[in-house]
Amino acid sequence: MRRVVITGLGAVTACGLNVRDTWASLKAGRSGVARLSAFDPSELPSQVAAELKGFDPTVAVEAHEVKRFDRFILYALVAAKEAIGDSGLEIEKSDPERGGVIIGSGIGGLQTIEEQHLVLQEKGPRRVSPYFVPKIMMNAASGQVSILHGLKGANFATASACASSAHALGMTFRLIRAGELDFALTGGSEAVITKLCVAGFCSLKALSTSFNSEPERASRPFDAKRDGFVLGEGGGILMFEELEHAKRRGARIYAEVKGFGQTADAFNIVQPAPEGEGAARAMNLALADARLAPESIQYINAHGTSTPFNDKLETQAIHRIFGAHARRLMVSSSKSMVGHLLGGAGAVEMIFTALSIHEGVIHPTINYEFPDPECDLDFVPNVAREVQVENALSNSLGFGGHNASLVVGRLTA
Repeated sequence: MRRVVITGLGAVTACGLNVRDTWASLKAGRSGVARLSAFDPSELPSQVAAELKGFDPTVAVEAHEVKRFDRFILYALVAAKEAIGDSGLEIEKSDPERGGVIIGSGIGGLQTIEEQHLVLQEKGPRRVSPYFVPKIMMNAASGQVSILHGLKGANFATASACASSAHALGMTFRLIRAGELDFALTGGSEAVITKLCVAGFCSLKALSTSFNSEPERASRPFDAKRDGFVLGEGGGILMFEELEHAKRRGARIYAEVKGFGQTADAFNIVQPAPEGEGAARAMNLALADARLAPESIQYINAHGTSTPFNDKLETQAIHRIFGAHARRLMVSSSKSMVGHLLGGAGAVEMIFTALSIHEGVIHPTINYEFPDPECDLDFVPNVAREVQVENALSNSLGFGGHNASLVVGRLTA
């Protein structure tokens, strides 16, 4: 069976505009959450977010072309360029028909929709931008990355709310393993820190509201005082590559992708199934696909949103699958620092999981101050931990009851 490895990483997050800076912040336990600056949030109950600071799209596109792209596309383009450079893969010397692009997003070009709706209302239909449709399409990120880099293999988008980019990774893994692709750029991006979106999540009572005066403390996964998630933005792109293809060119390998599992709760559009039943089945399927026993896993990068329901039920799901071994697992949530990137979350969290394996460092779950008896695992509280990780699992659980889990591990013979 063909094997799949990770050879390139690219990211833009509230903790850094590249992988190096983001990862350094996570290892140091530095939060990227601050008071909202994209608009005046004073009318809203939640006034914090994990926004990008100093983002420069001209890293990837010419200045005069920026207006053609929604921010979620620009995030993907910048992250993709970094991932290609990090991988060392020269696309023009490879077979572009064997290279794909699969990028997920939960919502797509929301900022453009809001802006152009105002144009329509205030200036009339003739003033709506000709770029409107190409900017809002969910598949615009994958399409533009493909065009910019000449990749002619499988190209599509995945949309499953907060599991979108995890599904993109899983589909890419399967296409390479099946022999349809030799390499691909895959991941996700999201740019929905807008007044409408924040207001909508506030109405849903999903966002943290208790820490407006201390934004960096607002995202606190698994902590007893958690009261909602913190909206984030950005994206992550990874280079997935068939193992022998990577070996032939002497590529650095961060980790091997070993298994993928996906399920549906079939329960509620915004709440997880009781006892995390759907998430548990996704983890079980990923382990079976990887042909690994639960005891082979040392670390889980949790979905860990900082919401009362998710964190409790994800903990229950981990206990359900791992049994007594759950007490020996290390579990951490990247969202405690980068916020919740919705459709981009699974991708950036896979980057952090691969780096944990590659470097032997697990980033902490920050703001873990008050233990919750219903969340009783080792959440690597507040301080990074140096430890060798052979195999890890990354969870992504989305509104709509979408569950996706991936197993990655150290490359072995």
